[in-house]
Amino acid sequence: MATHRRRLIGTVFAAALAALASLPAAAQPKSIVVASTTSTEQSGLFGHILPTFTKKTGIQVKVVALGTGQALDVGRRGDADVVFVHDRVAEDKFVADGWGIGRRDVMYNDFVLIGPKADPAKVAGTKDVAAALKRIAEAKAPFVSRGDKSGTHAAELRYFKLAGADPLQGKGSWYRETGSGMGPALNTASSMNAYILADRGTWLAFKNRGELGIVVEGDKRLFNPYGVMLVNPARHPHVKVSEGSAFIEWIVSKEGQDAIASYKVGGEQLFFADAHN
Repeated sequence: MATHRRRLIGTVFAAALAALASLPAAAQPKSIVVASTTSTEQSGLFGHILPTFTKKTGIQVKVVALGTGQALDVGRRGDADVVFVHDRVAEDKFVADGWGIGRRDVMYNDFVLIGPKADPAKVAGTKDVAAALKRIAEAKAPFVSRGDKSGTHAAELRYFKLAGADPLQGKGSWYRETGSGMGPALNTASSMNAYILADRGTWLAFKNRGELGIVVEGDKRLFNPYGVMLVNPARHPHVKVSEGSAFIEWIVSKEGQDAIASYKVGGEQLFFADAHN
């Protein structure tokens, strides 16, 4: 009797496994991986817009939030289906080298230079970011850099170059690289009472400001555009082309653009839709 029972249980179990294996692919949850920046994640934007996309399409989105350089590396390895970042020069190279296809403009915000209220470098109120960074370097005032090859880090180094200053000469003294995302870097700047370049969206969402505030804004060179692209399936055949394309088309659609524009912190809009500009 015991042997018969074991055989019966085994038969039922095998039948159940066979039934599961025969389920159509459509019954499996649809999902994609989006490699993006810490600014889109830590500002709260994804938490605001992704539920709307998933409700409309049934596609779950896993966000891998890194600096732009690292996010593009994830795309090159084929560990993401979509890349959504903010370094136009690096994005164009990513496409030109055959790693991504169909880059689309999505949105923009701007960078702001954050600094202590005491303003030891006397830069508050200027609209020239290069002149401000030159004063900071000359004063050897504490400055925190993400140092993570992110879009923000790349922009910071461009601005220092425009200023004719090499911040790496101050590495270990007034210039500190954290190798971290925007939020943790802002925490470090807050604890050190230091200057830091940040995207406006993450700054507005940041709570631990301490004695910090915006000291430089409004320079047209601080414009910060974001783009989205599909990882090239010719390089990585496992890329989910249909689902990834659905995400891209949604985020540049009126519904997606309206969702981006509707995200505010303290009544202030963090990102500005730009897909149809």
